[in-house]
Amino acid sequence: QVQLVESGGGLVQAGGSLRLSCAASGNFFSINSMGWYRQAPGNQRDLVAAITRSGITDFADSVKGRFTISRDTAKNTVYLQMNSLKPEDTAVYYCHARSSFDDYWGQGTQVTVSS
Repeated sequence: QVQLVESGGGLVQAGGSLRLSCAASGNFFSINSMGWYRQAPGNQRDLVAAITRSGITDFADSVKGRFTISRDTAKNTVYLQMNSLKPEDTAVYYCHARSSFDDYWGQGTQVTVSS
């Protein structure tokens, strides 16, 4: 089992920045990749960014050039740095971890961008 604890959401004005953190505990040695998804009301949950064990990253087209994903392996923590935020970035952001057998989700953290 893997437990994911997120932090760092909040309210920010358009053009501002936020950093989300996701700390993994438990059997984190089984994790192959970690990342962030987001879900706005009435929408499906979509990938925002992910990073593999080897450091390969992937981003949604809508956030390329504005968001970065990084990790601190010593702390088993992944970060999502969000810059130049737009109102359309408003959503609940979920941390995600994938092992060979399972998917794990955090509880979600609200990000609200005001215009």
